[in-house]
Amino acid sequence: MLVLNFLRYPKQLINELLIGDWLIIILSLVGIFYLFQSLWTSEHAARVQISVGNKIYATYSLNQQREIHLHGKLGDAVISISQGRARFSQSPCNTQYCVHQGWLSHAGQVAICLPNQISLELLGERKLYDSLSY
Repeated sequence: MLVLNFLRYPKQLINELLIGDWLIIILSLVGIFYLFQSLWTSEHAARVQISVGNKIYATYSLNQQREIHLHGKLGDAVISISQGRARFSQSPCNTQYCVHQGWLSHAGQVAICLPNQISLELLGERKLYDSLSY
């Protein structure tokens, strides 16, 4: 009923709000803004961790430009690192989902080539989850 009245007479309802009502509205907006900032923003990554099969192959800094050639289960894959980002440049798999994932730049982002069993994960100050498995 209150919503219908607000839609019909918004100015009248705003005038009827008490100080406690305004306090609740303001605190709710501040709470939503705080939760958005703390939960839905991610930091830029500093390193990329590459895994082949179940083992960590290497961890590289994202500050250096390089191409890494890896041999996976199906064949050779190429991972590019440039300007604080990383991606799969080439992969021997048919679907090419890992290549189409594009550039990754935020901590916690992951690109996985399941058929070739190669994955890359961007690392920041803290991990957003416990583990990654195939």
